[in-house]
Amino acid sequence: MATLLLKARLALELPPINAALNRAARDLPEAVRPVAQHIFDAGGKRLRPLLTVLTARLCGYDNEDIYDLAVTLEMLHAATLLHDDVLDNAATRRGQPAAHTLFEVTPTILAGDALLSHANSMVADYGDPRLCRCFSEATSRTATGEILEIAAQRRVDTSAEQYEEIVRGKTAWLIRAACQMGALRAGAPDALVEAVAAYGENVGMAFQMVDDALDFAPESETGKPTGGDVREGKLTPPLRMYRESLSENERAAFDGAFAAGLMTAADAEAIAGRIRAAGYDVRTRQQAEQFLDRAREALLCLPDRPERALMLQMADYVRDRKK
Repeated sequence: MATLLLKARLALELPPINAALNRAARDLPEAVRPVAQHIFDAGGKRLRPLLTVLTARLCGYDNEDIYDLAVTLEMLHAATLLHDDVLDNAATRRGQPAAHTLFEVTPTILAGDALLSHANSMVADYGDPRLCRCFSEATSRTATGEILEIAAQRRVDTSAEQYEEIVRGKTAWLIRAACQMGALRAGAPDALVEAVAAYGENVGMAFQMVDDALDFAPESETGKPTGGDVREGKLTPPLRMYRESLSENERAAFDGAFAAGLMTAADAEAIAGRIRAAGYDVRTRQQAEQFLDRAREALLCLPDRPERALMLQMADYVRDRKK
């Protein structure tokens, strides 16, 4: 029932969110529009703009201009996806051809830059330096997280603490900022702004950890190739647990192949099967639950309105999601 209520609210908010994205795309320079529209049309969960809307409404803000603000972080996210697909030489994105395969590499990179710049301009139009600061920090933190992830690629000595630092930058901070911007636009007191920021950061941490667990689920369930993190050289929690379970000789063989980028799709499938059998994916979800408990706790000081209940339900959705 709880998830159904969240889905119903998302269905209600999606049309104005997508309309705001389309308005933003139309306002871009003509050369950039096709690339931006392509990445927007590929879809996505739209959790970031939904959270901006929910936190603004929770804090008593009823103005419809919240939708144009809400999509700015989605635009930032889209820009990172355009750049990531070039860096990874990805062929597809959400089941569609990756933008750089249609529009070539250089125009795609520059379109991502233009998308980010336009989002920044849209935030500035609200005339609130706090919103600009929030957006700027989200941009910086996201880029830093991506840099840290690249530095850790194919390394077997990446610690749990280093992993959390990567995730906080590349995933959690954007969700944190989405919540923070909604509260800032509503003119909420500092204590409430910090509470929704803490909620968003912890939901973001859990979201990525569940994503890392889902990486080892069968492709038939998720629609994504199984064990992509093995082949990409990302030592996520399930993979770290698996590595630690190996004998000395097995670990040496794993480390060599992982560091050299020699893991095949068959290797990834086999490792994924062992991870599921040992329950390392389930243990990762349990670790994610610790962050979700912190997220729920952060909501306790917020007004008891329907949006707060929906944000609690979103924590359950993150915990239970299957794809």
